[in-house]
Order: sequence, then C-alpha cells, then structure tokens
Amino acid sequence: MDGKLMEIYAKITGVKYTPILTKKLKMFNFDCFDINKMPACCLIDYNGFSFGLSKWVSPKRTRSYPYERVYNTLNAAKRITVIPIIKDEGKDGDRDFIQWDTISLMSLLDVYVVFAYYISAERNKTKANKITNQKFDNEYIKSKISEIRNYHSSALHWNLNEVKNSVFGIIVRAKSAYKSIGSQFKIEFHNEEGVDKFAKRLIDDVEVFIQTSRQKAQLAQQREVTTTQPKEFLSISSKATITIENYLGGKYYFTVDEVEIVDNKIYLTECKHTTKSILPSIGDIKDGLFKMILYTNLKDVTIEEKQYEIVPTLKLTSSIISENVTEFNVEKLDKVNDKSKDLIKQLFKEAKENNFELIIERVK
Repeated sequence: MDGKLMEIYAKITGVKYTPILTKKLKMFNFDCFDINKMPACCLIDYNGFSFGLSKWVSPKRTRSYPYERVYNTLNAAKRITVIPIIKDEGKDGDRDFIQWDTISLMSLLDVYVVFAYYISAERNKTKANKITNQKFDNEYIKSKISEIRNYHSSALHWNLNEVKNSVFGIIVRAKSAYKSIGSQFKIEFHNEEGVDKFAKRLIDDVEVFIQTSRQKAQLAQQREVTTTQPKEFLSISSKATITIENYLGGKYYFTVDEVEIVDNKIYLTECKHTTKSILPSIGDIKDGLFKMILYTNLKDVTIEEKQYEIVPTLKLTSSIISENVTEFNVEKLDKVNDKSKDLIKQLFKEAKENNFELIIERVK
C-alpha cells in the first residue's frame, strides 16, 4: 500500500564485526587523565587495564559525528564513551538532551556510557545569553571510569543501572552547575521545567525497556491475539522502522534510510550523500559503518511475520564523482587522488570482511 510505513522486526544475540577504517589511537596514562584535554578518541592505560575512550561534545548525535569517535575505539577490548547528559548553551543557544536510542545503540555495541555534566564555561563573545568552551567535571568522570574498571557485567547492564540509579543525581549536579555559571556571567539559561520533563521521560523509557524484558511471553501472546491480516506494501520504501530485540527481550527502535525487497531478500540501506566532493566526509562514512555493525548482526528479520534474508547495504552517493565505483575500477577513476582511492579500497575490504554490500554511485 502506497505510503504505508514498513515495520521490520529483528533479533540480535551478539555483535561480531571487524572494523578496518579505525584510526590509530594515541595511548594516555590514567594517572594524568583530564577528559577536557583528551582527544575525541584515544586509548587509556589504567594500571594495566587498557580501554578505548571516546567523548561527545553534545548529547545530540547530529553534532560533531560522535559515532565516528566511537567507531574508532571498536578495536579495543573494552570501550567507554563519555556523553553529556544535558548541554545548555544559554537562552541564545541550543539545549540538547541525551536520547534513549543513543544509550540503546551503545548498549548493543557493548560500549560503556559515562553520563557526564559540565561544571564551567566561558562567556560567548557575541551573544549576551550564551556560553562556550564548556568543561566536564573531570573528577566525577574519573570516578566512574574507576567503577567500570572493576565492573564485570556487560555494558548493557552498566548503562541500564546508571540510567536508573545515577541519572537524577547527575541532572541535579548539571542544574546546579548551570545556575552557578549563570550567576557568574549574568546569563539566562533555558527553563528547568524542560530538564525535569526530560529526566522523567528518560526514566520512563528505561522502565518500558525493562518491562518488555519481563513481559516477553505476555507480549508475544498479545501479538498473536491482535495480529491482523497482512496488507500490501511497496517492495521499495524510503520509510521504515526496525525494532530489534536483544537476548533479554528488551527492544530497541531505529529507522532505516531505504528498504528494498527482492524475492526473499531485504536490503537494509544506510545512505550518505555529498554534492561537494568525491565521497561523503569520513565522519559521514563512519556514521554509516556504525549502522552496518548493527545490521550485519541481525537475526530472524521479519515483516508482517514473513522471514527474510537480510542484505545490509551502505550506499554512498556523490554529484561530483564521474562514474559508479566498484572494487575493480578504483584505479581507473578520473580526478580521484590516491588518498581517496585508498579509502575506497579500504571500504570495499571492510564490506567484504563483514558481509555487507557497498554501493558508491554518481547521482545528478
């Protein structure tokens, strides 16, 4: 049926993936750890305990390519990412909150989240009610990393516990810090009512997640009772949701850029486009690879109870490139420098290694 939203269901029992495009990370010693001076991603040695560390400059995923930062740490045996739970730039700036699906994705990829908050900033030079150069509470983050060092359960378990047991305390600290910054610079921030609503919503999301785990059998029974006759849908859709169930029965909700059904195969495609260069930016590409990690590990993919074989696909499109690219014509590409050719080769290698399709197309 034209315009009908395609709803896909899948399961995930574990994540196996070999990242190839990860950058070489510099190692730092935990003794001199300062999150505010650390690069966006690096390795940390903590008395023999080594882990990959990434940090976000905003809880909003569309700012500064945080998935690229996390991707670059995926070769580390243990991965920690530091995310501000709230970032308020003042009334003349943005205010962003962490989203549950961000936490979900980190949990699925076994990345431990340290929910952080800012304690200092500088006044913006051009806008009266705006701050810049915000700094994390380094001592708090160090204490959380010390906890993770001695934590022997999964990242999912850690992340759920932190949201349930630490979020309100972190939000109280964040609100207090912004009050202090506001008094210091005579700056107004967004109203606190929005923060309180956010806190309740985040806790509710976790409760729903946990309840789906506890009521797995009951939900399955309800589905059987309420299932309607299958309706027609387009075999190609630009609108699709995917609900992923983990081994505990907890559910994660994501969207898919493009879906195509051919016979019994379903192509789940993540799309990245550029109008200014040969390839999308490396941040965009690694953002797309992040979704491939998820899609390549899906099992039991169904639409309206019909099971499909999954074909994860990363599609990179450009208005600049002279022709469609395959792994066989890379060397012959016109006006493509050696660095870009090498990147394309590495991308095809990662696609082959992890069983997903890579499409690099010219579009007008």
